[in-house]
Amino acid sequence: MNDVSLTRARLLGWYDRNRRDLPWRAPPGARADPYLVWLSEIMLQQTTVAVVRRYFIAFVSAWPDVAALAAARDEEVMRAWAGLGYYARARNLLKCARRIVDDLGGRFPREEAELAALPGIGPYTAAAIAAIAFDEPTVPVDGNVERVVARYFAVREPLPAAKPKLRALARTLRGTERSGDFAQALMDLGAMVCAPRRADCGRCPLAAGCAAHKQNIASLMPAKAARAARPTRSGVAFWVERADGAVLLRRRRPRGLLGGMSEVPSSDWAEDGIAEARALAAAPVDAEWSRIGRIGHTFTHFHLRLDVWGAWTADEPVLREAADPERCFWVERARLADAALPSVMRKVVALASRHAL
Repeated sequence: MNDVSLTRARLLGWYDRNRRDLPWRAPPGARADPYLVWLSEIMLQQTTVAVVRRYFIAFVSAWPDVAALAAARDEEVMRAWAGLGYYARARNLLKCARRIVDDLGGRFPREEAELAALPGIGPYTAAAIAAIAFDEPTVPVDGNVERVVARYFAVREPLPAAKPKLRALARTLRGTERSGDFAQALMDLGAMVCAPRRADCGRCPLAAGCAAHKQNIASLMPAKAARAARPTRSGVAFWVERADGAVLLRRRRPRGLLGGMSEVPSSDWAEDGIAEARALAAAPVDAEWSRIGRIGHTFTHFHLRLDVWGAWTADEPVLREAADPERCFWVERARLADAALPSVMRKVVALASRHAL
């Protein structure tokens, strides 16, 4: 048995005994459903398994197959996605489902290149679907697999520059059998044993062949380049509540950050701060505004500070052109929990709701 075959045999044996029970995984020996693999992989991008589990179960209950998802209304899917973040994923999810139904007869292609041509499916997700759902001989490389490979081969080059090298090294571990199980075994090993802050080498089935373990440097890998400081942006969110308790919301434009989601109307978010006159120019209605408080939120590339201003009106207010009235709508306060609000806007709602009581 050559070195690659031995490595695969050791890892697969460990996986058979220790595999995680996840709702999108097929039982041992069964072929995975490509729809479930695809959905889970899109959800797991930049999101933890613990969070994804409950969203995944709710999604599959509502839309059990790709045809059902393709027929769903955009706002329903965005509402179900609210809280998962990275909302372009949800928009691409719908585009991809509709492409598969309209152009591919409702079937996922099995080849990586064909999968990668679909909306929202990058090289990693294409490899994951090909390996797990179709047992294609490929090795998808996510963050967990990067860490395992970096340690196994003692790659000292820091991330992200090392990513191409790690993908190339992962491909050297390919085999012709149980490709899906091997891919998931690498993922589980990275999540359960070869963890970010602690490499539990005493429990690792690959320790005997691991270069970083032999050199006693596993805990130092993978090295990471210094991360640039996140800038801080500021803006104002405008809470408008009518006498009947309805609150003004606005649907964000389809492209860009939080595209297609609902929001409490807000000004631009600027790194140089926002003066009162500039904020008032963005207000959705003419009113006596009072400052409610401030919320903070961190996105991938920047921190956000939003001052929340409130206005309460007795009658139906006239919306200003600055609000883009065609994108605005009213929601009863009791129904705000059902709106497709991203996490940052749920913080605004929570702050304003406490103030308004």
